[in-house]
Amino acid sequence: MKTKEVIGKIIKQENISTIDVNKLSNTFVINVPDPYKSYYSRFTHINKPSSIIFVTKTPNSFENILRTTKKINATYNTDLVAAKCEVSIDRRKINGIRVRGINRYNEIPQIQQYYKDAGFDFAKSEKFEDVEALIRINRFMNIEKIEEGFYHSATEENAYYIEIPKHLEWDEFRTMTYEIKNNMSDKNFDIAQGILYQNGGITEILRVVRPKISLEMLKSIQEKYLKKLQ
Repeated sequence: MKTKEVIGKIIKQENISTIDVNKLSNTFVINVPDPYKSYYSRFTHINKPSSIIFVTKTPNSFENILRTTKKINATYNTDLVAAKCEVSIDRRKINGIRVRGINRYNEIPQIQQYYKDAGFDFAKSEKFEDVEALIRINRFMNIEKIEEGFYHSATEENAYYIEIPKHLEWDEFRTMTYEIKNNMSDKNFDIAQGILYQNGGITEILRVVRPKISLEMLKSIQEKYLKKLQ
């Protein structure tokens, strides 16, 4: 199946916690749980981080994050995937670098040091646990078209994307999603809002995460949103 690389944005709500050990001294590091495992093991310690955010004092451009990560991977033989992100907690906005591809929590300080040596300035340490946050991530996506309006991530086995016809404000999306999931017999999937920049414009999408989800279930999810959007 042919894949293509596009730039996109994912907006999701997660309960996040700070990492208080295995980090550079007096730096602000956030752990974001795996969107599917979180249904069953949100509080279970795992050796391999899913998604880590290095909080920075100021915003950094997507281009700078990508260039720096490419150089780090080439120099230190790492396989990091980084993105620009913004975390909103209540009315507070926090800027950072979302990093995937870290194999163990005890590798975090060294990875941080690579970014620090490249000029990134980390925010001072904070501590909280299981706090609800809205996370916006700008990133590249490799996608495969399954059928018109449906895509599968070529790099994340359990991630799928569904086109929808219009933009939803976050509160509207959250309310709609709550109603839809509570009226489905199978609720064991994670869903986020997003956009793809492609074909000279913006395509509104839903990002669905669930192992081995069927196309039939993806179509059922899309149909429920379409009915709400009428």
